[in-house]
Amino acid sequence: MKKLINSAETVVTDALRGLAAAHPDLRVDPGGRIVSRACGPTPGKVGLVSGGGSGHEPLHAGFVGYGMLDAACPGEIFTSLVPDQMVTATAAANGGVGVLHVVKNYTGDVLNFELAADLCAEEGVEIARVLVDDDVAVRDSPDTAGRRGTGATVFVEKIAGAAAEGGAPLAEVARVAREVNARSRSFGIALEACTTPVSGRPTFELGETEIELGVGIHGEPGRSRAAMRDARELAAVALDAVNEDMPLSGDVLVMVNGLGGTPLIELHIVFAEIAERLSGRGARVARSLVGDYVTSLDMRGFSVTACLLSEDLARLWDAPVQTPALRWGR
Repeated sequence: MKKLINSAETVVTDALRGLAAAHPDLRVDPGGRIVSRACGPTPGKVGLVSGGGSGHEPLHAGFVGYGMLDAACPGEIFTSLVPDQMVTATAAANGGVGVLHVVKNYTGDVLNFELAADLCAEEGVEIARVLVDDDVAVRDSPDTAGRRGTGATVFVEKIAGAAAEGGAPLAEVARVAREVNARSRSFGIALEACTTPVSGRPTFELGETEIELGVGIHGEPGRSRAAMRDARELAAVALDAVNEDMPLSGDVLVMVNGLGGTPLIELHIVFAEIAERLSGRGARVARSLVGDYVTSLDMRGFSVTACLLSEDLARLWDAPVQTPALRWGR
C-alpha cells in the first residue's frame, strides 16, 4: 500500500489539520471532528448540518461555507459519526430559528442523527431532518433499510443551503431539501475497489476484466458483476438505470462524479456520452458538475446523479456559494 499518510490511525485528524491550514474561513476542530464556518452561526438563518464517515471528500466538510452547510462532522473512514459530534455541530450552526440535519441513508448515520436530534431538542433547538436515499442500484443492503444516500447529497446541501441563506424558515428549507431528494436518482460503477488505510488491501475483489454495476460509496456490492466495456456503454448502463426509476425529461441537473481514482479526462468522456444520450431522450442538461464530489477513497469508477429541475430549484442552484469544493457567484 502506497498512501500519503503519516499513520493509518491519524489519517482523519491529519487531514483536518490540513483543511484548517488551507481554509482559514473555516473553524476546524481536529480532535472533536467538527468543521464549521469561522464566522459562527448567522442570527435568524436556518442552520444546515451534515456528516458521516470520512473517505468521501469533499463530502461533507468541503461543502461548509456560504450557501451550503454551516457545520459538518467527519467520522472515521467509512464509519458513522457519534451523537456528541452532531450536538456540537448543531450548536455551531444554530442561529436561533432551527437547524436542518442532512442525513445519508445508512443505518449508523440515521440512528446517531436521531439520538443527536433528541439531545438538541432537550436544549430547545428545533430540528428538522431530510433523509437522502437516491441510489437506485439496490432497494436494501446490509447497511440500509431502503436506498443508500449518495450523490444527491451534494444537490440537497447546495439547494437547501441557498434557501436557508435567502432567509427561508426551517419548514421551507426542509421542504426544498426533500423535494430535491425526491427529484434525484444516482447509479455508480466501479472499475477497481478502494483500499482503506487500516486494512491496506482492496475492500472487494474484481477480476482483471470485471466491473461492479451499482456499487456503493463504501464498496458495497451493487446489482451485478459484468465485463469491462467502453465509456459509451457504461454511461448508457448508468443513465438507463436512473431513467428506469425516474423518467428523465425537461431540464436536468447532471453530475458525473468521480469516486476518487478516475482521471478527469475520463469523467468528461462519460459526461459527453450522458449528455448525448439525454438529448436523444428529449431532455436537456441545464446544469452540470463533473469531478470528484462524493468519493470512495481511491476507487476507480464513476457515478451519475440526475435531478429534475424546476425554475425554483434552478434558481437556488445558481445562487452564490463559497465553500472549499463549490464556488460561484460571489
